[in-house]
Amino acid sequence: MIEDGTAIGNAIANGVNRLKDSKAKSKVMILLTDGVNNAGQIDPLTAAQIAQKFGIRIYTVGVGTIGEAPYPFQTPFGKRYQMVPVEIDEALLKQISGTTGGKYFRATSNRKLADIYNEIDKMEKTRVEVTSFRHAKELYFNWALIGFFLLLGEFSLSKFYLKKLP
Repeated sequence: MIEDGTAIGNAIANGVNRLKDSKAKSKVMILLTDGVNNAGQIDPLTAAQIAQKFGIRIYTVGVGTIGEAPYPFQTPFGKRYQMVPVEIDEALLKQISGTTGGKYFRATSNRKLADIYNEIDKMEKTRVEVTSFRHAKELYFNWALIGFFLLLGEFSLSKFYLKKLP
């Protein structure tokens, strides 16, 4: 069972672990969060320093409205929504991105988030070659053969066995 909370340091450490051996010219991580660091065993700034040592740039994105937002709570009468303040540790996210040479963004809507991803895409241009293999097996031949024999049978029956009398 996944615990409730935001483990920013653990997220960065996992990303570093995956990217550290990459041969890419540009190693980039996008940290998307809607809260403050309140879980995990690794301090986010320590994890950011480790990312910097491996040459990984972190772009941080704080997601959520400014002010309050509805949050679901389970009650004996079902799920109810209650307005709670949106807490994003923007200072920490700015420190993380600043340490690694990235940039901090704030997304307050879906459109704004799409614009942020487009901006990051423009800043980070590394050619990625993906090799994919696809094994295709044609299955139409048997059905086409059956259809051909059915048409041949219909033609033969109509010409020789089920002839129309004049």
